[in-house]
Amino acid sequence: MLKPANDNGQATVYEVRAPAVLILGANAGIGRALAVEFASHQYNLIVAGRDFEELRILASDLILRHQVHIRPERVDVLKFDALESTLKACLVSASDALEGAVICAGYMGDPELARKDLSEVRRILDTNFTGTLLALEILANHFEQKRKGFLCAISSVAGDRGRQSNYLYGAAKGGLTTYLQGLRNRLFHAGVHVITVKPGFVDTRMVFGKPKLPLVASPQAVARDIYRAIEVRKNEVYVPWFWRYIMLMVRSIPEGVFKKLRM
Repeated sequence: MLKPANDNGQATVYEVRAPAVLILGANAGIGRALAVEFASHQYNLIVAGRDFEELRILASDLILRHQVHIRPERVDVLKFDALESTLKACLVSASDALEGAVICAGYMGDPELARKDLSEVRRILDTNFTGTLLALEILANHFEQKRKGFLCAISSVAGDRGRQSNYLYGAAKGGLTTYLQGLRNRLFHAGVHVITVKPGFVDTRMVFGKPKLPLVASPQAVARDIYRAIEVRKNEVYVPWFWRYIMLMVRSIPEGVFKKLRM
């Protein structure tokens, strides 16, 4: 059963026939677009993130548009000590209906500020790597025990090769990609599938105010690609698809040449 919160904050219990999905990081960008995409396919949802009021607005809109059951939950991947309890509350609210989870936590950060302020370095690394991995470990244990389901996490093409413009973000995402490879190997034997998503430039808050970027995709288009990747149980997917070949070329540049480039 999924238990959406009603207007006075009380939990209302509904009998659930459709599967449910947890989206962590549903406040904006790719996470919000994914919530819309799943709801349009009649999935019930737990939408989790830091801004609870924004999540309540999103939940109300999706309920009206798609007649699905939505429960907003406050979960912050940077609050390490509370992460296990808040995520387990999400899992209890969905019970046996939960089919999988998508982790969309991400923070590009300010590379210039990070050179002078180690707190910015820590926020970049903790959001994209440490907090995300802790959340995935909690969810992995849950689905491993169920022996079914899926876990999908948003990495980045930035993790394929370090560049001076965003090497901290790229390092965190590269570490996440490696972690997901190992997790995929571990959970395969329990019947749980792990999907790694590597977006290129996406028109979200993360790139707002930055110089004009080439090949920018809409969050809606990216969400559709991710939904299809989950449905067919891909292992790793670049979104949009052409980034696979762009990054193949980038990785093929010899290090002696690459280190001299301004990227």
